[in-house]
Amino acid sequence: MVKDNISSAGNAFGDVERQDSVPTAKATNNAKAATEAEHKMTLLQGIRTYPKAIGWSVLISTCIAMEGYDISLVNNFYAFPQFTRKYGELTADGSYQVPAAWQAGLSNGAACGEIIGLLINGWASERFGYRYTIMTSLALITIFTAIFFTAPNIQTLLAAEILAGVPWGIFQTLTVTYASEVCPVVLRGYLTSYVNFCWGLGQLIGIGVIKAMLNRDDEWSYRIPYGLQWMWPVPLFVAIFLAPESPWWLVRKNRDEDAKKALLRLTNANRDMDFNADETIAMIRHTTNLEAKLSDGATYFDCFKGTNLRRTEVVCLVWAIQNLSGNSFSNYSTYFLEQAGLSASNSYSFAMGQYGINMVGVFGAWLLMSFGIGRRTLYLYGLCGLCTILFLLGFLGLVPSAHRNQASLATGSLMLCWALFYQLSVGTVAYSLVAEISTRRLQIKTVVLGRVLYNIVGIICGVLTPYMLNPAAWDWSNFAGFFWGGVCFCCVVYTFFRVPETTGRTFAELDMLFEEGVSARKFSSTQVEVFGDREEVEVFEHNVKA
Repeated sequence: MVKDNISSAGNAFGDVERQDSVPTAKATNNAKAATEAEHKMTLLQGIRTYPKAIGWSVLISTCIAMEGYDISLVNNFYAFPQFTRKYGELTADGSYQVPAAWQAGLSNGAACGEIIGLLINGWASERFGYRYTIMTSLALITIFTAIFFTAPNIQTLLAAEILAGVPWGIFQTLTVTYASEVCPVVLRGYLTSYVNFCWGLGQLIGIGVIKAMLNRDDEWSYRIPYGLQWMWPVPLFVAIFLAPESPWWLVRKNRDEDAKKALLRLTNANRDMDFNADETIAMIRHTTNLEAKLSDGATYFDCFKGTNLRRTEVVCLVWAIQNLSGNSFSNYSTYFLEQAGLSASNSYSFAMGQYGINMVGVFGAWLLMSFGIGRRTLYLYGLCGLCTILFLLGFLGLVPSAHRNQASLATGSLMLCWALFYQLSVGTVAYSLVAEISTRRLQIKTVVLGRVLYNIVGIICGVLTPYMLNPAAWDWSNFAGFFWGGVCFCCVVYTFFRVPETTGRTFAELDMLFEEGVSARKFSSTQVEVFGDREEVEVFEHNVKA
């Protein structure tokens, strides 16, 4: 039964039991002190206390820009004349088009590779640590870029997309996980959502490079964009080699002293008097032990047992909704706008504006979060806005052909509005939600499963969208907005009933809320106490058995 105040009250210890449990009681008090300090910490205090954590998190998150860059290239090359002449086919109207089947294959090739990388990451990152897993991935992407650069045909490009997808899949989850584990509660939403900024950064650079190549008429117009992928790995490899490991991962490996050293490297040398490294490590140990009791193991199978099933479901759907809300549709923005009637140059200009908004929108989401607007609220109302815009895009398809130019400009403007709504809500907040909803013990595997579903949905959308937009296939043009608008409405309904509010909660508090089966709509109003007597009894009994 759910109560307004969840407590863990239980039986009292005997005199002998209390003497034996003194170290546990001290550790619990330290953990409680650290939890209270995090709740009281303001944004400014968090920045002053954890400036190095912010820097390292921002740096490691930059790895995701590589994926954003390549995805931007492959999806926007379909409207690039030089690329379509090399890898496309001559159509009946005299223009070159990459066939819809190959568009789906190239776009989905990366997603297939990412699924493989995600599953590998669930094992490798827990076995070898976050840093070494990322550095290995950077070495692989350096090798695979050579295949893009020298690809003589579209089949070779497909192989490159699949191979490069493996390290990209690793970047997708490790960047979010690292950001969530190296910072306090007050900074968690900002640093996890910054990953989305890096995605937009890669996309903007990619579309800018393509637009700069429009005036070239040789093979270097598409080889140079692929070759520029080599600018990322080496500096990132060196920086990540110097970065501290996640304290949470070190504690899970029972390396508490190393975890303390890593934590000190993440915080300011002139730390605030309220900060205590020993208390923070005690809080991490306390949460790790609590989750160990709530979950028997740390395998993929455990993600579907007990209360973890609900958490896995929500994480998976929060990721999937990013694609189901029209994101896969917007990934083809230049191709879509060209089919709607805009010139190639104007299509890329609108796309650059869209990707620019993708970056600015992250800061807008930060501003909204700083005003106390919760993750669930932003996610839900953002979906409502996206749903409305998608239906408006569909209705523009009803405009008579005599006004096609005006309708195409209106379509481009609505795409920019869609991008703004997406980045202020679903696109940015999803990264915070998936990092917070999963347990620390199963976080990597839960986020991996969520991202796998994201990629599976992306593959399905990646098959449908080219056929919807390609004039030689279904040729839906604007009417595709009706389809994605209907799907987005279903996402609104799911979010209202299933996605909980995580703002301001420590990981231990979220564990208790899920353990007690609190309704998603009551997460923000339910009070939680995670340091009661019942937990002390369970810890004591566990120590006695050991």
